[in-house]
Amino acid sequence: MPDFLLEIGCEEIPARMIDAASQELRERVAALLNRERLSSSGNLSSFDTPRRLAVLAPGIAAAQDDVTEQVTGPSATVAYKDGQPTPAAHAFAKKAGVDVSQLATISTTRGEYLAAKITKKGRSAAEILAEELPKEIASLYWPKSMYWRQPSERFIRPVRWLVAMLDEDVIRLEFGGIRAEKTSRGHRSLSNGAVTIARAGTGYVDALRHAKVLGRDERDQQIRKALDAATRTIRGARWREDKALLDKVVNLTEFPSVVLGNFDPDYLVLPEEVLVTVMRDHQSYFAVEQASGKLLPHFLTALNTDDDPQGLIRHGNERVLRARFNDARFFWQTDQKISLLERLELLRHVTFQKDLGSYYEKTQRVQRLCSWLSELLKQSGMAVRPGVIHKAACLAKADLTTELVKEFTELQGIVGGLYARVQELDPSLPKATRLAIADAIYDHYKPESTDDEVPRSVEGAVLSIADKADTIAGMFALGLVPSGSKDPFALRRQANGIVKVIAEKRLPFRLTKLMQDTRAGYQGSEAEKKFIAPRSFEDSIRTFFYERLEFYLRDVRGYALDVVRAVLAADADDAVDAIGRAAAVKEVMHVPEFQAIGAACKRIRNILKQARENGFEPAGKFEYLPGAAEEEKTLMAYLERTSPRVEVHRNQKQYLDALLLLSTARELIDNFFDKVMVMVDDEQVRANRLALLQTLLKEFSTIADFSEIVIEGKNPSKTDS
Repeated sequence: MPDFLLEIGCEEIPARMIDAASQELRERVAALLNRERLSSSGNLSSFDTPRRLAVLAPGIAAAQDDVTEQVTGPSATVAYKDGQPTPAAHAFAKKAGVDVSQLATISTTRGEYLAAKITKKGRSAAEILAEELPKEIASLYWPKSMYWRQPSERFIRPVRWLVAMLDEDVIRLEFGGIRAEKTSRGHRSLSNGAVTIARAGTGYVDALRHAKVLGRDERDQQIRKALDAATRTIRGARWREDKALLDKVVNLTEFPSVVLGNFDPDYLVLPEEVLVTVMRDHQSYFAVEQASGKLLPHFLTALNTDDDPQGLIRHGNERVLRARFNDARFFWQTDQKISLLERLELLRHVTFQKDLGSYYEKTQRVQRLCSWLSELLKQSGMAVRPGVIHKAACLAKADLTTELVKEFTELQGIVGGLYARVQELDPSLPKATRLAIADAIYDHYKPESTDDEVPRSVEGAVLSIADKADTIAGMFALGLVPSGSKDPFALRRQANGIVKVIAEKRLPFRLTKLMQDTRAGYQGSEAEKKFIAPRSFEDSIRTFFYERLEFYLRDVRGYALDVVRAVLAADADDAVDAIGRAAAVKEVMHVPEFQAIGAACKRIRNILKQARENGFEPAGKFEYLPGAAEEEKTLMAYLERTSPRVEVHRNQKQYLDALLLLSTARELIDNFFDKVMVMVDDEQVRANRLALLQTLLKEFSTIADFSEIVIEGKNPSKTDS
């Protein structure tokens, strides 16, 4: 069982694309090996740098096993006449590659048919891989691709070499005009270039390490150690942890080192957010700070080389950073000449979306929506400052006209919050109010990912929701719904943000109603003339937010999929309530009473479904008929006694107490199914019992649909009656 190695060598791949491409290539190779019955004896591993994507599979099959299968031919009545094979039998034998005497007769549900056993000889791994790997390489997804020889041969960057081996043997494959060989390449400047791979396996990694090319984990560790070592030269300093930046520089290097640079302390008068954005997003530098978190006038940059003995690289980076900081300082000072309030009119000339108008119009819609949401919060008893929200909504997009945001687009929203802090928006406003407005503006793009924090204040949360909801409602009303991997307006991310803010701030907003009210904000506009029908809008929005809430509960909160689906089957419109119900269901789902009730709910649902399919409808309500079984009367009496108490718990959001109370019905339900036949001939009795089951199912499904719960090791399907 030889080890397999595939390496695709090319010009430098953009850092942001490497991880996804690496995972996809590994998955494609694993699927190919499984599909062709060549599966690896161990886990596949990757080795990726800016100049290569590689996959190593230990111990794959050298060749496919031979496969014997039985194929069916014509019926026996057609294949034989008077005991002799007909032309149909001879034709089948020829097609199967056997003599007619080797044909057998088998019995099937359709009668007797001719059959033959065919042995397919397994192909060698080298032959299969040479044929299939180029297709898999060509199928890798890239946001953009290049071609350098023929338009039909595309890749993210020009392919310069290929290594494809089974142990010490080369696989004769070709891609992009390059034939696979045993020769890889080392570091551009720290090695002699060509690296001969003697054998696939661990020797590949060792050979590249000797040529100053490290694997991803080694580069990560080497950069971290170098960052630590550099900051130890400054008393009381530490480098600011930044996982996204670290991942980026790991994918920019093959053999990294770190250089410490400095900048003029005078630049520290600029807001920290501006300085860090310039260093992080524009130069890929790590910030250096004191233990208190205060920024220091130093930076760290990762190099794709082992040293900077004469300090030339450090001086070059310091010069570039100085120019960027000068730009930022100039833009900051220039922007102060026009206040945020004066910039509001400039938004008339900034397009939000070609069919939805300008950012000035968006600002007006968001203000109206914020006023309505503030009123809902007041009605629910939450403390909120509508005036703060209104003023923040008015100024939230004004920074889009500033020079600083035009240069550093990552700072939109943040710049608005910073400017609101230093500008006198209204002399009559107390300082605390002005700062609250500034904080709401600063936070209104949050959260930008599921890992990001939500806005700090209720006012910022309302503005964040309103801004995102306006975008989603407008796009959906135009029919611009995300599909597959296509989401050019980042609507999924914004919807995730809405769900997260509502959930973590515990706001009383129902998702569908929120989006209906938001769409109503477009009423009377030119955009409304292009909108789809309200019903189609509501259906697509409901499905969209169901998926976002499911994602939040499963991937962010960590609830099992069956718990999430059970909870959302009862109500998928209230994020806060869904979390409370999910927590309660998680507590009881392993309790024996609820496992039995879950199976009973499945059974009840099946009975009601089959009844309707046969034209049998439940009665309007259950009645105590003279001939009713004692078990059904007892069960209904239990429901009549218990339902009001359960409803009290539900109304008070005491879902665990409600579920524990419902669990006491288990024995009565078991007795009912053991002793009572539902689908009897008597129409009145049958309809009455169906009504009882419908009432019972409704009572259990107000918190969660327990028929969605997966019961491990149980087979809930019983004969329904």
